[in-house]
Amino acid sequence: MRKVVKILATIFAGLIILWVVFFFIGSKNTNMIYGVSFNPEYASYLKLDPKIVFGAILDNWKFRYIRLSAQWDAIEKKQGQYDFSELDWLMNEAAKRNAKVVLVVGRKTPRWPECHLPEWIKNKSLEEYKQTLFDFISAAVKRYKMHPALESWQVENEPFLAFGECKPLPQNVLQEELSLVKKIDSSHEIMVTDSGELSLWTRTARAADIFGTTMYRVVWDKWFGYWSYDWIMPPFAYRLKLWFNGRSPDKAYISELQAEPWIPDMNLTDAKLDEQFKSMSLKQMEKNINTAARTGMPRAYLWGAEWWYWLEKEGHGEFADFVKNLKKE
Repeated sequence: MRKVVKILATIFAGLIILWVVFFFIGSKNTNMIYGVSFNPEYASYLKLDPKIVFGAILDNWKFRYIRLSAQWDAIEKKQGQYDFSELDWLMNEAAKRNAKVVLVVGRKTPRWPECHLPEWIKNKSLEEYKQTLFDFISAAVKRYKMHPALESWQVENEPFLAFGECKPLPQNVLQEELSLVKKIDSSHEIMVTDSGELSLWTRTARAADIFGTTMYRVVWDKWFGYWSYDWIMPPFAYRLKLWFNGRSPDKAYISELQAEPWIPDMNLTDAKLDEQFKSMSLKQMEKNINTAARTGMPRAYLWGAEWWYWLEKEGHGEFADFVKNLKKE
C-alpha cells in the first residue's frame, strides 16, 4: 500500500512539475496584431457618443482590425423592417481608414445579455423563429458581402456557452447558419468562437475557416469572489487545446482579450474605480497582452475600448495611452 501511495505521489509531483515547466514555455510573439471589439450600444450605456468613441478607436488609437456586430434587436425592431444605418456608418468609417472588420451575425452577438432578440420574436414558434433569424442573417450578409471594410464573418458568439440570457444553440442550427452565410458569400472566411476558459472547443474549433477564443484572466464569481485563470489556463493550455482539436494556431484568433473589468453584477457605472481596478489595472492589462502573445495565435481583439474612453473622461488616460503603442497592422 505504501508503495502504491509513493508511486501515485511521484506521478502527481511529476505532473505538477510538468505543468509548471509548460507554464513558462512559449516565447512572446512580437508580431501579434491587436484589434478591438466595439459596441455602440455599450458606449451609449456609458453615456458616451458612439461615433466619437469609434473615431477615437480609428484615429486616436489607430486600430485597423475591428470586430463589429449586426445586432438583431437594433436593426430589425419591427419584423421585416431593417434599419442598417448605424452599422452602415461604422462600416463606412472603417473603410475610409482601410480598417478591416470581422462582422458578427446571428441571434447571439457580443455584449450582455448575449442574445439580442427583438421583442416581437419572443412569442414565435421554433420554425417561425428560425425562419426570421435566417431572413435577418441573409439580409445582413447580402448587404455587406461586397463592402470594402469586410474581412470576414463571425457566425454567432460562443454559440454553445450557457452564459447570459441565452440558451445554448443546437449544433444543427449553427451548421445551417454557417451554410447559409457561405452560400450567400463564398468569398469571405467565417469565424466561430468559444470560451477559452469554460470549453474544450470540441464542437467549435474546426466548425469554420477561423476559430476564435476568449481570454479572460481575472473574473468575479458570486461563490469565489475575484479569482485568476493564470495557473489554470496558462498560454500553453490554449495551444494544447488547439492541437487536441486539430486546429493550427495560424488560423485561430483571440476574439476577446480581456481589457476591461469583470465586476460584481456587471454594473460598471455604479462601481468605484478601486473596485474596477481589482480585475483590470494597467499592470493586469499589460500581463494579459503578454499572455496573449505567448499563445502562438497571430491576432487578438481587445475587449474594453468603450471603457478606456470612459476612463479617459474620468481623468485616467493611462489605458488609452497604453493601447496607442500596440502593434496594429
